[in-house]
This record gives sequence, C-alpha cells and structure tokens, in this order.
Amino acid sequence: MSSIETFQAEGKKVICYFSAGSYEGFRADKDEFHSDDLGKMLDGWEEERWLDIRSSNVHSTMKSRLDLASSKGCDGVEPDNMDGYNNDTGFSLTANDQLAYNRFIANEAHSRGLSVGLKNDTDQVAGLVDYYDFSVNEQCFEYSECDTLTPFIASGKPVLNVEYLDKYVTDSGERATLCSNSVNMQFSTLVLPLDLDDSFRFSCF
Repeated sequence: MSSIETFQAEGKKVICYFSAGSYEGFRADKDEFHSDDLGKMLDGWEEERWLDIRSSNVHSTMKSRLDLASSKGCDGVEPDNMDGYNNDTGFSLTANDQLAYNRFIANEAHSRGLSVGLKNDTDQVAGLVDYYDFSVNEQCFEYSECDTLTPFIASGKPVLNVEYLDKYVTDSGERATLCSNSVNMQFSTLVLPLDLDDSFRFSCF
C-alpha cells in the first residue's frame, strides 16, 4: 500500500504539492521546460526560477503534473508560486495573465477530479474564489492580509493558514492571541518551523 493509500485508509485527505509558477532544478521533469520559459531566480531559492506562465509549453508541463497527481491517487493539489505577476520574474506578467493562468490550473485540476487550493495570491481572491476549493496561505496574520481571504469563508470554503514568527513559538500569550483571532475568522492555523522539518507544530483549531 502506498503512503497516499495509507493516509486515505485512515480517513485523511491527501493534498499533493507542486510548484505551478516556478522551475525547480531538482524535479524529474525539469528538462521539459524550454530556456525561454525560465525567468529570474526566486529570492532566497537558488534552484528555482520563475516561469513564463503565458507559455503553452509551461501549460503542457503543468497538465502532465496534474496527470501525475491524479494517477498517484491524490485527493487534491496545492499549486505554489501563483503570484508571479507581483514579483520580479523577468517577464512582463500582468494581473490578467495571472488570473488566466490560475483559472487554467484550477479548471485542469477539476477536470481530473482533483480539488485545488489557492496558494497565497491574496490580491486576486475575489476573481479566483469561485474557481478554487480552499485557500492555503502563509503568514496572513504576520502581514495583516487575512481579511482578503474572508471570501473563501463566506463561500463555505476552508482557509488553511501557517505562521512562522518566533513569537508564536516562544510566547504562549502571543500564540493564544493568534489562535483566538484565527478561530474567530474561522481559519485553520498552524505555527510551524520555516524549514518545515517537523521539529514542532502548534495548532489553532
């Protein structure tokens, strides 16, 4: 039995991660990208470069990734780096380019029977909430962006948030305030290590 099947047998939903907006030099399909698909390096991530989300080749490669998620039995997907237009990618990406691409990813996921979560891209929630089944957010409390995610809650869709600040780890009062705010907003919030090394985990639900 695969790990995915084991989790599902325990009644858990398996959400499979992939980067929809960046090239990663360690992925098995890295050679599927063309040189003109690749933009500038992501800040802080030496093996990642932004992708030209307008490229038909990028679209084709993402379809293959979604096919793989479906074949592995994933219940849903978490496509990452879905806000390139708000970053220095090396491409002249517009907000409309990003909306079109993010809707493309959601539609392709749904066509394969996969649920799909919107990762960050808080500025475009209003135009994407109808396409996505849940939100995955990092640090909305730290950056005072949580209000932008309330359309998901209003639509009966979960908001899954993670925070990394040390004060939420070391100060139980700060963590209690965070959790109270999260529960009041009907979010599910975790406090995790930035390296995601499983060294600790605090849950606000």
